[in-house]
Amino acid sequence: MPAFLAGLLSLGACASITNDANVPVALSFSTGESGSCKLSNKRQAQVTEIPAVVSVRRSDDALRYDCKTRRGREAVGAIPSTMGGKIVASAVFLDFGIVDSITDKHREYPASYVIPVER
Repeated sequence: MPAFLAGLLSLGACASITNDANVPVALSFSTGESGSCKLSNKRQAQVTEIPAVVSVRRSDDALRYDCKTRRGREAVGAIPSTMGGKIVASAVFLDFGIVDSITDKHREYPASYVIPVER
């Protein structure tokens, strides 16, 4: 009986999600131009050239962008994050997703996003 109890308790300790802290996001402009963007959320800020696949830190807030194309057009907006399906599995194993909620490793950004630019 003690071995069974120890095995049962060890299941609760393995409940956190094993997602990486960062997620790749392919970014491009709707006009097909190149340019640069300032990206930020509450966990990171970076400047990147577009088009590119950018490694973005997972966060529960939107990924804000402030971009400028080579032709001088500007685009400002945000890409919302969503809750990944693995958080449900984490809740089943008794930690109720608490560890993953603190680290935001249960959040997702879209794999690709086209930044709208007015012509």
